[in-house]
Amino acid sequence: MSQVMSLVSPFDSQMQILRKFFSAAVAALTLPSAPSTNLFLDVGNSGGGSNASSNGDKGLLLPSVISFGPLVMEASLRELRSPRNAPDRRWRRFDDSSNSIALVFLLILFQSNLCPQEEHEQERVWGGRRKERLLGYEGLEVINPEGGTDDAEAEAQRGRWKQEDRDSYWKMMQKYIGSDVTSMVTLPVIIFEPMTMLQKMAEIMEYSYLLDMADECEDPYMRLVYTSSWAISVYYAYQRTWKPFNPILGETYEMVNHGGITFIAEQVSHHPPMGVAHAENEHFTYDITSKLRTKFLGNSIEIYPVGRTRLTLKKSGVVLDLVPPPTKVNNLIFGRTWIDSPGEMVMTNLTTGDKVVLYFQPCGWFGAGRYEVDGYVYDAAEEPKILMTGKWNESMSCQPCDQEGEPLPGTELKEVWRVAATPENDKYQYTYFAHKINSFDTAPKKLLASDSRLRPDRYALEKGDMSKSGAEKSSLEERQRVEKRNREANGHQFTPRWFNLTDEITPTPWGDLEVYEYNGKYTEHRACIDVSDSIEEVDIKSTEFNPWQYGNLSTE
Repeated sequence: MSQVMSLVSPFDSQMQILRKFFSAAVAALTLPSAPSTNLFLDVGNSGGGSNASSNGDKGLLLPSVISFGPLVMEASLRELRSPRNAPDRRWRRFDDSSNSIALVFLLILFQSNLCPQEEHEQERVWGGRRKERLLGYEGLEVINPEGGTDDAEAEAQRGRWKQEDRDSYWKMMQKYIGSDVTSMVTLPVIIFEPMTMLQKMAEIMEYSYLLDMADECEDPYMRLVYTSSWAISVYYAYQRTWKPFNPILGETYEMVNHGGITFIAEQVSHHPPMGVAHAENEHFTYDITSKLRTKFLGNSIEIYPVGRTRLTLKKSGVVLDLVPPPTKVNNLIFGRTWIDSPGEMVMTNLTTGDKVVLYFQPCGWFGAGRYEVDGYVYDAAEEPKILMTGKWNESMSCQPCDQEGEPLPGTELKEVWRVAATPENDKYQYTYFAHKINSFDTAPKKLLASDSRLRPDRYALEKGDMSKSGAEKSSLEERQRVEKRNREANGHQFTPRWFNLTDEITPTPWGDLEVYEYNGKYTEHRACIDVSDSIEEVDIKSTEFNPWQYGNLSTE
């Protein structure tokens, strides 16, 4: 079998790139064994050398996502991310010359018709995309996930902001470019959804039946399929482009009446913002300490999930650790806001050493590759056992594979998870479960007065009163500042009610994290209420929101 290799540098001009592709394809045709010729392309490897050549006799390897641009081909055949260089199903295979020629003409079509000379400054960016910068707005980027490089001006006119509002907000926010703005900036309620971050933490429980299935499953690798599909399922909810309210220190969120789960979350720190949660039913326990870190980039923000997640399946006793990919929110001020989470999700069985590594494709030009997820379940020896593929906004499927990562003969893809039906034309793109989280249908008897549902700013926004919501938000934030001054004046430190700070400091890809653990007191609290016959029936909605350390806690 003959081979032709074309090396494309990220510094090649448009014509140089086309010539190399064309020359390689023509050479493939002229070789004696043209019908079985393999064409290898190594694109964008600025470090020199060929990653493609190291992958053996696999035919023409091309990324599932190719971003076509006049200056740089965003299609690097990177080192395989999976353990022991196991096959990476992100690359498509083309084994004959007709495909090679078709590809060349496709490239010419893209270059000549869809990528005219750019009128906007561009540069390579995080996540495999380019940014289109508007002239006159230093540091601002506008990205249309469904388009190329020639529509930044048109895209900038879209979105939820009025022109005068976005211009003034852009001037105010310029000074924060490059900073972590997690709790530095007071934001207008126009960009908020009527939900707090503690409630958003509970959305991962929507498809908790997958954890029940994992607990009942005897196959250790299928357990990882179910649990990782559960971890992916929440990204459908995470694509909402509205910001949740930052919780007040001491704020809580409780949830029952869903899958037999008892869920409790508490805001344990304000600077930096940290939320902690514990959930449990007869099949599993779930514990998370979450401390987001951000980087503001002008018209976008990168979000790094500095956190620790532990999931314990009760029947088998295995403990799982989850490390999710980072997220980028694009077009915050100019253009339609959209979210991408390119990178790896790794779930590790701390008991056995098995793991699943899933790669979230970055959104390429014209939406290529958006939402796609691919990867493998590996045993402790890092041999692939099950391949997984799907889209995080639709479904996930799996199939047994051999040591080369290829599907086993006689097997077929099996769907594991599919997103549930959602309300049509919902203002905040809520799922039915999100509405359930916001309702009192999932509230336990004698709800804590510190619960997020009771926040007056959240409730006003839910009812459509944006003016009242903004005023209530400002009032809560000012009261929080007053309480902080009182606490410091008295020499006190805030102490969470339902979680304890441990001595453990755990490393994450984005920084070290102080770990909190569930102290069991909430379970005792609920048990006392559930067995008591003397609890008076009260109108929960009339309960005043009260997370304050120096407030009246008698209602709790």
